[in-house]
Amino acid sequence: MANKKSQTKVVDNTNPFEAMIQRFDVAAKILKLEHDVYEIMKYPSRSIEVNLPVKMDNGQIEVFNGYRVIHSTALGPSKGGIRYSMEVNEDEVKALAAWMTWKCAIADIPYGGAKGGIKCDPAKMSEGELERLTRAYTRSMSDILVLIKIFLPWI
Repeated sequence: MANKKSQTKVVDNTNPFEAMIQRFDVAAKILKLEHDVYEIMKYPSRSIEVNLPVKMDNGQIEVFNGYRVIHSTALGPSKGGIRYSMEVNEDEVKALAAWMTWKCAIADIPYGGAKGGIKCDPAKMSEGELERLTRAYTRSMSDILVLIKIFLPWI
């Protein structure tokens, strides 16, 4: 009789922001990054959490948590999309915004890093619900998005 190996799922409970900082620490040492620059780049410049009430197709109001993190605008206006997932939290969005900063810097793209996130299950939502959620998120971030329009008027 063949032995069946039990499959166990490996769960990574590492905080995404702390994991990013650990990698940044290694890179900073290799690059011999100045302490002042390191301290500035270690944390996001702005982090916003919002609650987004959305009328669902069944007529009920559901409130979703949303986040927007601007890690850096040192190289230009910040860029980064919105992640829709039940796994979204502030630390994940902070880490993703930092990664966008590093990607733009390495590729010599004149943008800073940012990221947004909404805690929801998009697979269980209708197109109309997702649209209303995205509009609520965009309205809640209008002060940030106006700055993007000023810097990038062609958008």
